[in-house]
Amino acid sequence: MSACSSDDEGSSTTTTSTTTATTTTEAASQYPPVPTVEELQTMLDTAFDETVPAAEKVDLVQGAEADPALIDQVAAAAKQANATITILDINDNENGTATAGIETAMGDQVSTGVVNFVAEDGVWKLSKDNACAIVSLAGLQSPVCA
Repeated sequence: MSACSSDDEGSSTTTTSTTTATTTTEAASQYPPVPTVEELQTMLDTAFDETVPAAEKVDLVQGAEADPALIDQVAAAAKQANATITILDINDNENGTATAGIETAMGDQVSTGVVNFVAEDGVWKLSKDNACAIVSLAGLQSPVCA
């Protein structure tokens, strides 16, 4: 009888694990695939490209629809400071967010850090928090960051 009782417990655990895995898979399928390092780099390069109209960049930053011209101001500030951002890696947090390791160069100074991206309306965007940190560093203001 012990053996039967033990088998029942094992089956319950297996069923629970399967249910948890299915739930996690279903939640992950609600988000677009996490972009590659190259895709994120292209996204940031586009955001900082002054020749790309602001209207084409709104989908690159969370909350940018509240201040579409902001991204061009940030791009101009980055150009003036001779700043570049290079994506080093990307980590899927499996909850609609991803964290990217970055290298930031301003003139001769290079530092590393992380930025967050969020899946919103089927698109990956730079998080509002990170966008507002860039705005603050550039000495700019935006209603997005109020």
